[in-house]
Amino acid sequence: MRLIVAEKPSVAKAIAEELGVASRGNGFFVCKDGSTVTSCFGHMHEQLGPDEYTADDIPRATNGRKVWRPQDLPIIPKVWKTAAKEEAKERLQVIADLFKKASSVVNAGDPDREGQLLVDEVIDANGWQGPELRYWSSATDATSVQRALANLQPNAQFRRYGLAARARSRVDWLIGMNLTRAFTLRARRGGSSALLTVGRVQTPTLALVVERDRAIENFKAAAYFNVLAELQHQGGNFKAKWQAAEGAKGLDEEGRLTDKAVAEALKASCTGKPGNITEYKQEAKKEKQPRSYSLADVTLAASQKFGYSADDVLKICQALYETHKLTSYPRTDCAYLPESQHADAPQVLAAVAHVNPHLAALVAKADPSIKSPTWDDKQVTAHHGIVPTMHRGDLAALSDKEKNVYELILRAYLAQFFPVHEYMATTVTAQVAGESFKATGKVITAAGWREVYQEPEADDQADEKAEADDQALPAMNQGDSVTAKAITLQAQKTKAPPRFTDGTLLKAMENIYKYMEDEEQRRILKDGEGIGTPATRSSIIKELKAREFLGTKGKQIISTELGRGLVDAMPPDVKSASLTALNERELRAIETTGQGVDEFVSLQAAFVSQHVEQANASNEALAGTLGPACPRCKEGHLKRWPRKEKGGHFWACDKYRETGCKFACDDKAGKPDLSVAKAYKCPKCEGGQIRLLTGGTSGKFWGCSNYRNGCRVTYPDKNGKPDTGAKPAAKKAAPGKPAA
Repeated sequence: MRLIVAEKPSVAKAIAEELGVASRGNGFFVCKDGSTVTSCFGHMHEQLGPDEYTADDIPRATNGRKVWRPQDLPIIPKVWKTAAKEEAKERLQVIADLFKKASSVVNAGDPDREGQLLVDEVIDANGWQGPELRYWSSATDATSVQRALANLQPNAQFRRYGLAARARSRVDWLIGMNLTRAFTLRARRGGSSALLTVGRVQTPTLALVVERDRAIENFKAAAYFNVLAELQHQGGNFKAKWQAAEGAKGLDEEGRLTDKAVAEALKASCTGKPGNITEYKQEAKKEKQPRSYSLADVTLAASQKFGYSADDVLKICQALYETHKLTSYPRTDCAYLPESQHADAPQVLAAVAHVNPHLAALVAKADPSIKSPTWDDKQVTAHHGIVPTMHRGDLAALSDKEKNVYELILRAYLAQFFPVHEYMATTVTAQVAGESFKATGKVITAAGWREVYQEPEADDQADEKAEADDQALPAMNQGDSVTAKAITLQAQKTKAPPRFTDGTLLKAMENIYKYMEDEEQRRILKDGEGIGTPATRSSIIKELKAREFLGTKGKQIISTELGRGLVDAMPPDVKSASLTALNERELRAIETTGQGVDEFVSLQAAFVSQHVEQANASNEALAGTLGPACPRCKEGHLKRWPRKEKGGHFWACDKYRETGCKFACDDKAGKPDLSVAKAYKCPKCEGGQIRLLTGGTSGKFWGCSNYRNGCRVTYPDKNGKPDTGAKPAAKKAAPGKPAA
């Protein structure tokens, strides 16, 4: 019996349906050709935690786990331990029983490192020694499944992908488990209770946002002027922009005119003066079709057009691939397509028109014989760009968000079968009163692929372009006369770099070389290594938000004080994007050769040990890790303390020993309930607040929030306020209880 083990149930179902389902069992399909198809549901095994590698005599917390102590770091496993996930044990038993009947096994994990590893782990856990094959497909439509089944390859050729995934997993464990503990313990020694997670990809990603935010905050806008001339020509008027001559006065180091007096002088000297055309050049230009979409590309497009988060787009693309079978495998950083799939274009286009009647007229204009530059085997990596499939699904089954992202992918594919975009570019230079003015014109001669998008040409700097750019120019010749009918001074200001959004941050992670200052690093990294993978980038951004290292304002991503404090505390090579990207290069080398796992992990273990030692030697508090400023003394910060009686927590000033500040308030969902600070200051102890309580024989009454520290003063309630005119009661209450 041939046993096919898929990564997830939906893929198992697609394979079984193509082979023909004879019967169904608990967690598997028996097919008409004698094959049995079963599935995992993601990773079925997991690495064990640090408690499995540390001494048994370490004290345990109330949750049963060993307490974190600096003397136990770093934790470097000599033998790595994994175990079946609790929720996977039942399915793993089903698979184990099937292995006993198998004569050959097929790894049908997703076409990437993790897909390879998670099924290989199941194969190895069952001690399999027989024939192994690999099913490799980037789509789940019928045609793609048929092709993959007809082209099974020896699994041994693909195990190197799983080795790279295992190396990545171990290094992430070393960095995450050790440095998170080391820096969290350091923060605790500085008075913080914050959990400071550190990650091989997470921390450099956070550093990108922090650096961008600080560049924005430190940015000082500079004023400058564009000098525009309205030139009168016998064929019609046009606008031209002043071009500074070498050595011209009033320019900044970027060549912008910043001196208003110089600008006014230019206006005065050129207005109404005659001139002539010194250069007139026309050139027919062509703009090739854009590439198909990588995951980062479609995320950026969906973020800009619809405001979707990176996590939303990944889930949508996964559903389009897995549930609806309308698009190919989404977790790809490649935007090129294999040349062999170009022949599928007529069938794919027919399916697109069938599923999307509103695009049928546009599909009818597509020419499947056109082969754009996106079809390039030399550029295709493990996964090609995201494209529609031949599956004729039901558009009505898609949510509105799924429809929006699906159409983005469709249009990117359709554009490949439209001609190049053509236009006539014109450049005109005129001399007026010894000054040079330049105009550019653009006339579209063939819309080509831009017809697919039915939107104006995108231009990120549209608001900064002068009126002299890309206008409709009259016909003219070199030597023609012109007159400067009017000179306009266009006041401008330089702009700060934009805040990151989910889409632009994802692209930054993919194209990290653009953020490197070192030219050698830029050169090395330009060939595609980024930080993270298409499968992990959106989850990293989501995790940074969940940990409150990043916040959002509309579409914008903004670093928090806590996030900045963490980045500032990190050594340069821990937060360095270049190091992370170079690590990815090492992983790709393992993926290519199947060699070097132990060496790579050992190198990273030494790196971790060095930084654990540095963190353990510091007691410095991290910015953003302290609680809110004390509203009473203004010197301390509020710190969360466990209550000695009845459990729970409260917050009190961490400077109470130095200043005698007795401010305290309740804990509310892990944060200080500062609404107490708005109540009435206790006249007896001056450390608590008088607040409304319930209980006792009198119903509602007012008591001091500092009652646990001995202040038992109470007042009766009068119309929702403390009756401070009544004599305060200062009864001695039972320990841990307010006076009634």
